[in-house]
Amino acid sequence: MSSFSPLPRRILIRKLRKLGFSGPYSATRHEYMKRGSEKIFAPNPHGKDIGLPIVKKIIRQLKISNQEFLDL
Repeated sequence: MSSFSPLPRRILIRKLRKLGFSGPYSATRHEYMKRGSEKIFAPNPHGKDIGLPIVKKIIRQLKISNQEFLDL
């Protein structure tokens, strides 16, 4: 079983696309990805990896387990 580590933005977007999300689309302050009426806000590109607290928050919004996310 793998453990969590900071995640590059492009990998996060790739995993969200595997879950059926499209985008990222521009919004006022942040980009978001969309699946039906569900929106997940993606952190802005800033050249660094996305920290663990933000990754875990996104996983909670997706309502999937940590292991399911790691397996994508």
